[in-house]
Amino acid sequence: MLSRRETLVTALSVAAMSLFPGMSQAQARRLVFATFTGSWEEAHRDVLVPHFRKANGNADMALDPMLSVDQIAKITAARSNPPIDVMLHDPGPALVAIAQDLVEPFPVAGSKNYADLMPDAQDPLGPAIFFQAVGITYNPEKVKTPPKSWADLWKPEFKGRVGITNLNSTLGTGFMVEIAKLRGGGENNIDPAFAAMKELQPNLAAVAANPGALATLYQQGQIDIGPGNFNAIQLLRARGVPVEFVKPDTGAIAFKTSIHIVKNSPNVKLAAALIESAMSPEVQTTLMKSPYLIVPTNKKVKMEGEISKALAKDPDDLQKSFVFQDWKKINENRSAWIERFNREIKV
Repeated sequence: MLSRRETLVTALSVAAMSLFPGMSQAQARRLVFATFTGSWEEAHRDVLVPHFRKANGNADMALDPMLSVDQIAKITAARSNPPIDVMLHDPGPALVAIAQDLVEPFPVAGSKNYADLMPDAQDPLGPAIFFQAVGITYNPEKVKTPPKSWADLWKPEFKGRVGITNLNSTLGTGFMVEIAKLRGGGENNIDPAFAAMKELQPNLAAVAANPGALATLYQQGQIDIGPGNFNAIQLLRARGVPVEFVKPDTGAIAFKTSIHIVKNSPNVKLAAALIESAMSPEVQTTLMKSPYLIVPTNKKVKMEGEISKALAKDPDDLQKSFVFQDWKKINENRSAWIERFNREIKV
């Protein structure tokens, strides 16, 4: 005979399953996916979530958009009962989450789509479901000769017209590393980039807090040229903002955006199923098209549209034209770089 407490627990479980269709007794709550804010949330809500639900018996799930740092903080504060089941990260935060033992390995052996990912996207601790590409952004109405190199930002003709982001963003840090490489440094030696930034200061019109704020500056006509994220630039173009993206002669900086099962999640199977949907050629083909224009990682996806024009014609070309940076090395010094940048680089 059930005790009063056992009867109450059973009643609550039945009530929860009736409230959330697709929830089994093993699923203590609906699946929660911490995606990024803005256009990423929109893309996942409109494309990924319907595909996942259709493939998984209309399983209940929710998007919880937030920055990577907030995802990690929430999970760290409740390791034994995390409020999130699936995380989305750029390379720096992904390494932090893995190092802090917040990640459950993805079940590669039973995956339908994992083997079809490009080699740089394959990682059992968090496969990459799209790439972010950074190149040179410019206003063609003001910049008549399209730039070709990062070095073009230092031209005197761009005095007071260059916009960058600070190093709190992946965009800002990646740009600094690439400039360091051009001047003999790199992930192990950022000093040449700081010297270059001081030379760039006459040209600097703004140091934006994040890529979204940088995009707003193009809309307002306050800047005409600078580093930019391919996806963000295409969204600006769709809104009628005069802006173009060009791949630098040294290649576009590429960031893997990876998806991870949270350790101790009560929904591991559904979390893996969501990742399976995110890796699928169906989802990635749709997200590659307007208005999302997200760079796919699945080799079965045929490159087309703006991605094929600005970045690459096929997956092999994409891999060759991308510059992947060493984020393990970057993370070792990034906090110090951020403090130094905030102290030394002023507009």
